[in-house]
Amino acid sequence: MRIATFNILHGRSLSDGRVDVDRLAAAVKSLDADVLGLQEVDRDQPRSLGADLTAVAAEAMGAVDHQFVSALSGTPGGTWMAATGDEQPGSASYGIALLSRYPVVSWRVVRLAPLKASVPLWSEQTRRPFLARDEPRVAVAAVVDGPFGQFTVCNTHLSFIPRWNGRQLRTLVRSLEGTREPLVLMGDLNMQRRPAARHSGLEPIAAAATFPAPRPMRQLDHVLVRGGIRAAGPAEAVQLPLSDHRALVVPVEAA
Repeated sequence: MRIATFNILHGRSLSDGRVDVDRLAAAVKSLDADVLGLQEVDRDQPRSLGADLTAVAAEAMGAVDHQFVSALSGTPGGTWMAATGDEQPGSASYGIALLSRYPVVSWRVVRLAPLKASVPLWSEQTRRPFLARDEPRVAVAAVVDGPFGQFTVCNTHLSFIPRWNGRQLRTLVRSLEGTREPLVLMGDLNMQRRPAARHSGLEPIAAAATFPAPRPMRQLDHVLVRGGIRAAGPAEAVQLPLSDHRALVVPVEAA
């Protein structure tokens, strides 16, 4: 079974600045993932042509089950509010998605609070400090009926604010206690491998630099596991013609 996580930057390409749903579909198809977690996913956003990017990805990979979960309602960087899950159909949303070629037995959503205060951070682009405003975050978990039995997979996109993302990760793992194992937790955790393992208490099984995409220096995207599952081969960070992240793909098998 192939598991992949990919921050898609709402489908935008760094080369031409455009969102092309056919390009996104081709990229997702090329990953050949059985279970796929996506971050920075748009639905009904003007900047991504009003498309449902989760549906585009689901058709491309042949998913039998998928779910988009919004973190924000409205336009990121403009007028937005924390999503509640009760938004009206057709309203602009931004969040994450989990897709599977295997049937999903049950779904669960975990909402993670943002840091309320603005935080001074350093910008590598401008080489200047700036005041960062955090955003609401969310995770989606599914019990999947896979090739070696049922297991839980969770996808998330954590805060970029140091230490707060560690707190979010600890909160998320606690919320998953008692769920069916094996457990796979994946996504853009906005932290490197050692802190991801330390804060989660889970085992990283995919080591590869994923950011920034053209010349990756850091691994912000991870696949962490607990229980009877292990990597069946080396992970690969796949550069695709969209996003500022590389997709992280790892084959897994029953331990």
